[in-house]
Amino acid sequence: MSDLDASHDEALARFRELLRIPTVSHADESLIDWQPFSDFHAAVERLYPRLHATLAREVVDGHSLLYRWPGASASDPLVVMAHLDVVPVVEEEWGHAPFAAEIVGEGEDAAIHARGAIDDKGSLVAILEAVEQLAGEGFVPAHDVYLSFGHNEETAGGGAQAIVALLRERGVEPGLVIDEGGAVVDGVLPGVSVPTAMVGVAERGVMTLHLTAREAGGHASTPPAMPATARLARAIGRVHRHPFPTRIAPPVRAMFATVAPHAPQPLRWLFGSLGVTGPLVAAALPKLGPETNAMVRTTAVVTELSGAPGENVLATTARASVNIRLLTGDTVASATAHVRRAVADPQVEIEVRHASDPSPVSPWRGEPWRRIAGAVRSALGEDIVTTPYIQLGASDSRWFTDISPHVYRFTPFHLTRAERDALHSHNERIRVAVWLRGIGFYRDLIAAS
Repeated sequence: MSDLDASHDEALARFRELLRIPTVSHADESLIDWQPFSDFHAAVERLYPRLHATLAREVVDGHSLLYRWPGASASDPLVVMAHLDVVPVVEEEWGHAPFAAEIVGEGEDAAIHARGAIDDKGSLVAILEAVEQLAGEGFVPAHDVYLSFGHNEETAGGGAQAIVALLRERGVEPGLVIDEGGAVVDGVLPGVSVPTAMVGVAERGVMTLHLTAREAGGHASTPPAMPATARLARAIGRVHRHPFPTRIAPPVRAMFATVAPHAPQPLRWLFGSLGVTGPLVAAALPKLGPETNAMVRTTAVVTELSGAPGENVLATTARASVNIRLLTGDTVASATAHVRRAVADPQVEIEVRHASDPSPVSPWRGEPWRRIAGAVRSALGEDIVTTPYIQLGASDSRWFTDISPHVYRFTPFHLTRAERDALHSHNERIRVAVWLRGIGFYRDLIAAS
């Protein structure tokens, strides 16, 4: 066995050990078992001794981790982000135990099956591996490097918010922040034959609306003409039948301009002439799938329903939660107004429960962007085209836009559609070779900082 093979095996063993620790978060924090988070902290400290001998470590907000690696200059530091927590699992849905970190398959197809393999311990452990290697070589970064690992990204994001508050108090203004986000993908954009590294320069806003219908209640044997459940169902149907309009936001326009040279005609012309073809492209993309649909419109979907407490009881209150993801340019106020017009029923109450507008847009030109694109080429492949896009989900990075104009979202793994679909679902997994290459991305990015 070569030294390289041995180092890969050791890295893989550390990754699997950390995947086996069930750091599951819940929106109701009274349901969280905090012991695995403490176990995770201890395991990281034990597994990465050179990192801990070189970087200063702080525990923030009880369970988040912040590391500082002093560089030759404290100005314009790099912040590399990930999160410790994972979403809950339904074990019987998995083909392999979700916290066993089994390796399935051989060669290039060998994959680790585990909750958090991609979201987001894949990035977190790849960052740790990269820093451990560089620290062991005596590397000193040109600028300070911070590692920011939140503990509740999947729920409230309070850990990351606390880290941002701490850095702001200390006057830290990052020159580049990078968190989880888009991946290296194939075939997402029609006609584009080269793999693309989708780097989020912004992320959509997140909000939840409650739709509520009420009635007097009573026995189910004598229902009224329009019970609360039927009124609510009608409102839900109207929201579904009246989607938000499509449009090409500036980061999406830049994405298509970047990939246009790699598409055949007439797509090359369509993508490169969005000043003329934008409405046509925006109307076509939703038909190609949920990912491209989410690139060009604010989306809304009902996620929770509640009604009567018993099967023979009329609901006095019927409620639906509507999860809305706001495209750059839309706002909480404009989305609420759209839903109100779609429902068109004054007897259905509409309440904003949680809301944040879309993030600011970071530039896709300049030195921070070139550092990311350079690390993609050197570590992941010369043939990969790095392109801006709008991050479809929310991440802890949104809090860092308060202290830096250069906030990006990229997960350095080449993922198939099936692997992306497994996020927050059963059978989450990452191919071993793909994960190992991701370590190189973080190593090269930090080395260029």
